[in-house]
Amino acid sequence: MSATSRIRDVLAGLAGAVIGGVIGFVAFIWIARQGFYALMLPGALAGIGASLFVSDRSVPRAALCGVFALGCGLFAEWRFAPFIKDPSIGYFLAHVHLLKPITLLMIVVGGVLGYWLALGREHYTKHSDPAQH
Repeated sequence: MSATSRIRDVLAGLAGAVIGGVIGFVAFIWIARQGFYALMLPGALAGIGASLFVSDRSVPRAALCGVFALGCGLFAEWRFAPFIKDPSIGYFLAHVHLLKPITLLMIVVGGVLGYWLALGREHYTKHSDPAQH
């Protein structure tokens, strides 16, 4: 794979992650207003979005997407339920350890899903298939 196509895949993957993260955030807010709490959704959809537009398997891209997915989960939680004492994002991030364990778990699982789903697919040619040799 050429350097140009790798750069294109990274940029396409990151653009897909942003699109998926935005869709996941909107879906999370809508679902939360219905009484359900799908906090893993923004991160998972970021990972799915990242994998839709790429043609290779990339651990660095997946790692970037995993970090982005964690950020999506934190942002979604902050927008949905900021701290009463101070609703700013800075205060929220400084006191994230005060969130309920299940909330933290869902944010982390969303980040893991964002990483795993953003890995992409490995494409094998006829020559690289061990069964063909």
